[in-house]
Amino acid sequence: MLFTHADRYDSKMLYEGKIFDLRLDSLRSKEGVEVDREVVVHNGGVVIAAQPADDEVILIKQYRYSLDDYILELPAGRIEKGEDPAPAAVRELKEETGYVASSWKTLTELYSAPGFCTEVLYLYQARDLTLTEKELDMDEETEVVVLKLSEAWTMVQQGSIKDCKTVAGIGMLL
Repeated sequence: MLFTHADRYDSKMLYEGKIFDLRLDSLRSKEGVEVDREVVVHNGGVVIAAQPADDEVILIKQYRYSLDDYILELPAGRIEKGEDPAPAAVRELKEETGYVASSWKTLTELYSAPGFCTEVLYLYQARDLTLTEKELDMDEETEVVVLKLSEAWTMVQQGSIKDCKTVAGIGMLL
């Protein structure tokens, strides 16, 4: 049975956080079937496929608390409320890697988890890079890793790189 926003008869904000909110929507079909949907409300994010050379990609290794593990991923970050994605991408690339790009290209938009989350990820390609200094947030620590695209894709195929935005970004560069 398909439920749309037109079937929503109630909506409650259950939690308002710094990174996301949690909303509970109550839906009723034309046939009278009622269901609840929990929705994570998120401002969205940016993902940067930065290339120091045509056959290279920059990844960062960082600890992810939710996984209790270090993972390799493309530089990425949250879009602040009211912020446009492009300036957020420029900011996040410099913050997490220390690189500044003079050439930017929009690659695509991705849904991170459409079954329960409103987050849209804006994927950019960054080229013509200059290395400056990182400007990490106080709770961030990253190790910059430059890989050949072929090596990064092999790591995806072998399951060493599992982050979906990174898999998509590397795939877009091939």
